[in-house]
Amino acid sequence: MEKDILEHGLNFNRRRFLSRMSLGLGSIALGSLLMPDLLSGNGTDEDDFVAGIPHFAPKAKRVIYLFQNGAPSQLELFDYKPKLREMMGQELPESIRAGQRLTGMTANQASFPLIGSFVDFKQYGDSRAWISDLFPYTAKVVDDICIIRSMHTEAINHDPALTFFQTGSQQGNRPSMGAWLSYGLGNENKNLPAFTVLLSRGIGNGQGVYSKLWSNGFLDSIHQGVQFSSGENPVLYLKDPNGMNRNERRKILDNLSELNQMSYEEFGDPEINTKIQQYEMAYRMQAAVPEIMDLSKEPDDIIKLYGPDCLVPGTFAANALLARKLSESGVRFVQLYHQGWDQHGNLPFEITKQAKDVDQASAALVTDLKQRGLLDETLVIWGGEFGRTNYSQGKLTMDKYGRDHHPRCFSIWMAGGGIKPGIVYGETDDFGYNIVKDPVHVHDFQATVLHQLGLDHEKLIFKHLGRRYRLTDVSGNVIKDILV
Repeated sequence: MEKDILEHGLNFNRRRFLSRMSLGLGSIALGSLLMPDLLSGNGTDEDDFVAGIPHFAPKAKRVIYLFQNGAPSQLELFDYKPKLREMMGQELPESIRAGQRLTGMTANQASFPLIGSFVDFKQYGDSRAWISDLFPYTAKVVDDICIIRSMHTEAINHDPALTFFQTGSQQGNRPSMGAWLSYGLGNENKNLPAFTVLLSRGIGNGQGVYSKLWSNGFLDSIHQGVQFSSGENPVLYLKDPNGMNRNERRKILDNLSELNQMSYEEFGDPEINTKIQQYEMAYRMQAAVPEIMDLSKEPDDIIKLYGPDCLVPGTFAANALLARKLSESGVRFVQLYHQGWDQHGNLPFEITKQAKDVDQASAALVTDLKQRGLLDETLVIWGGEFGRTNYSQGKLTMDKYGRDHHPRCFSIWMAGGGIKPGIVYGETDDFGYNIVKDPVHVHDFQATVLHQLGLDHEKLIFKHLGRRYRLTDVSGNVIKDILV
């Protein structure tokens, strides 16, 4: 009897398993062919990822992202198109537009009159790059920056376009780039967050900037960006309440930590540990943040470099100088948002003011980092969420025209962090409407930023609700031609 049972078991193992489970084995075999890392465990699951250890040797340690919210017009700043002046007032050829998508603001226009820039351009540096007269300071550092004229995106409205740049998705609820870097590389300075945010606003129409843009998404909340503001309390609720000294605060945190630890041991929720870390970070920041935010000790030559506005809290210039101090202190990702670039109407007046707000300080940041020996390890990025049309929105007048949204091509620049200096990458057609050489998609840009910090964008993955997510979703290629 025992022999019959044993033989029956052996028959099941040999015959039934191989016959009835052939479909499952075949699926695994097919999966291993389509995805070689499927069974290897090499970077395909977040459990295999160790924070703080890059995938390969990084060229940069930190990022300062000068985001120009509202979409600066590339045609007034970096992409010189004399043909638009020659054809001023003439209709945009249908062969150029080719039925491409328009916003609701211009889709019903009876005509699309071309309009050249009101401002002149000149060539600068060894690269002979064309730079607008609106950016005299940027022109002086043109040999330190890489201008990309062939950026493009699918998003045509501000919120999805801005969200796409920051999170890799137009819908939101995803971790931002700074959160991904915090997750992937950890923190350099235990007294400061890995990801900080600074806001400023110019004269033009200011599109909304929301906390979802520096959200941790489905990552642990310790990776969320910390917003610093101007004024007496740069980080809300960081200061001790009236009547409480630092020793008392320490005792309260110790007791709270013990309670949270007990809760973690009972429920095992990792967010409890994150909460403990956040309380401790806030306590350490109480000493570190006031010193960082104090600009009074900056020497006169630095104040002169950034301009007098750097002493006015909340300005772009002040935030650019703070970005240098934060980055120098080990903050992994410093995100600046400067609002006011949404110029549908009085573009000549508004963009002149906006340019004056940001030009000197942006160039100063590059110069400041370079003279401190920090530019090689700091990646600086300047740009908005999309570009502007080559035709006028509404009535065409040379002194008061506007430009609509244009996602097909626009310009940004990058500097430091292993990016080739003094080059212009990508090219648009004579109308500044379509890309004709070296297109760069938003996901390509994101993949390149991660690459410079030693992270493979295809391996920086987090599993959430049964799916593996990454900043670049399912696409993106590193722009190798702009790398040193």
